[in-house]
Amino acid sequence: MSPRLVAIAGSPAGATFALEGPVEIGRHSSNGIQLRDLSVSRRHCVIEPREDGLWLRDLESRQGTFVNGVPVRERSLEPGDLILVGTSLFLLQDDTARGEPRGEPSPPAEEESFVAGSTVHLPLEDALYLAPQTERPPDLRVVRDLGALVRIGSVLPTFQAAEPLARRLLEILIEITPAERAALLLLDRGSDEPAVAFHLSRRPRSSAPFRVSRTLTGEAVRRRAAILSNEVVQTWAAHGAESLAAESIRSLICAPLAGVGALYLDTRDDGVRFDDLHLQLVTAVAGMAAPALAATRRMEWLEQERERLDAALGKDMVGESPRMQEIARLIARVAPTDSTVLIRGESGTGKELTARGLHRGSRRAGRPFVAINCATLTDTLLESELFGHERGAFTGAVDRKPGKLELADSGTLFLDEIGEMSPLLQAKLLRVLQEREFERLGGTRTIRVDVRVIAATNRDLEAAMKSGAFREDLFYRLNVITLNLPPLRERREDVPLLASHFAAALSRKLGRPVAGFAPETRACLLRYSWPGNVRELANAVERAMVLGSEDLIRPEDLPETVTESVTSGAPVPVSSFHEAVNEQKRRLVLAAVEQSGGNITRAAELLGLHPNYLHRLIGNLDLRARIKASPIG
Repeated sequence: MSPRLVAIAGSPAGATFALEGPVEIGRHSSNGIQLRDLSVSRRHCVIEPREDGLWLRDLESRQGTFVNGVPVRERSLEPGDLILVGTSLFLLQDDTARGEPRGEPSPPAEEESFVAGSTVHLPLEDALYLAPQTERPPDLRVVRDLGALVRIGSVLPTFQAAEPLARRLLEILIEITPAERAALLLLDRGSDEPAVAFHLSRRPRSSAPFRVSRTLTGEAVRRRAAILSNEVVQTWAAHGAESLAAESIRSLICAPLAGVGALYLDTRDDGVRFDDLHLQLVTAVAGMAAPALAATRRMEWLEQERERLDAALGKDMVGESPRMQEIARLIARVAPTDSTVLIRGESGTGKELTARGLHRGSRRAGRPFVAINCATLTDTLLESELFGHERGAFTGAVDRKPGKLELADSGTLFLDEIGEMSPLLQAKLLRVLQEREFERLGGTRTIRVDVRVIAATNRDLEAAMKSGAFREDLFYRLNVITLNLPPLRERREDVPLLASHFAAALSRKLGRPVAGFAPETRACLLRYSWPGNVRELANAVERAMVLGSEDLIRPEDLPETVTESVTSGAPVPVSSFHEAVNEQKRRLVLAAVEQSGGNITRAAELLGLHPNYLHRLIGNLDLRARIKASPIG
């Protein structure tokens, strides 16, 4: 079967769209999937098959296209991907893919032969309680069974995971039927083979596994019909050289969970037999439970995929530029190891996010991630924070305090701004990296730790080594694997994706929906050099979200430093208003520089500006060449 999109939220919720060829999504009626949503561009994105699979391409939409919560320009798709276009959420499905999660199954079924004294097959479409048009006899037992079904119907929506839902269903079945034992089997997607089984016994009330007929459950699933058998004798197949004893079951019911698995109930009590109404009741329970179990399994799988994606690349690290793709590949390769990593890059490039991504992708992911900024503390405080101290170690040390190294034991310690650490602390840290042991301040007991160290810096450590400010031996201990994060100005193609990512996150946080960025706003974002990197971009988008009042984010919503960088030579259109404002600023700056005789400090005084701001303004307005070329320059 070809892949398809299933709309699970938004205006087309519930609709299914086949993906047999290129399919465009957008607001215009010419699109294969038309979304009547003002936040969607006229031609928003396209999904198209290629030789290497299915690909999604954003068509320069205003708000961006998101796959699994991350804005993308172009990327390959896999079954289970969630695609967000405006306010509409789509799930990519392909029945040929086997993507369901597999648990740690207890033995769910065994091969066997069985002989039944009497057998009844009940197709799902003939089930009494699942056919509202069927006349039900006015029987007190039917009324009781209907009450039980109402109870189950109220319970199903309260569970978010398959395991607790399955166990609660078994508990209720044991209560409302004379079953001695009950089991729920979940099938591996695309086959009739059980992948996970849950068991419950009445005497004693235990979840210990017991054998369930694979032949019987396979027949119920294959025929989509519930089975009632009485006087069943099951003879279990041999396991290796050892043969298992025969087991006599007096009565059993097996009902299919459509597309999910099967419910199984049996009894070995000589005085108990299941009848037709028991069969009807269990069949109805299976019919109600199947959609809920299918939904919870899908959500569990999507959550696993989300965690997998987060492990490969920190969830706030967004980018499709070649540099960022290379970083993503390195993180995926390095994360599972225990190697020490040195992350280098300018301030605001995402060094801590990268460190967290390495931690999430490692075997230590469930253990502590402890971060400490070496530049914010004095030497004494940093030593105490890192190694801890004993009571009385120094004035104010009234209690023993464990350090960050102890807190990070079995996990990851992230040392930000490692280049600011003093030489004395560098020597102590070197010992930790070599021996994995240390002493607290004021202590004599050696403490051993199992910790992975990740360090980050925006300093030139090679120059610091030459000047003696950083130890060479520590550098080589830290520099096992190096990740160099590029500044934003070297990956400008990622700016629109990052801006869309921040806008979407802030839209949820602030409760202010936006339709995206106006073309002239994108021009400002692309033209600006972003000296503060990703952190500055996030702040600029937040400011625009808070101060803006329209559906579209416009240039006037951005900080002045960003809008000033757009000149008449910008590659995309710029509003005449902002161009006029910038042109007036150029005249004022040039006049002040001319009046001051080329002295920038004096010119700043004439304009009432700080000299640093005037220098930045000259750069943003592209005036340096004109000032140098003038007679006063």
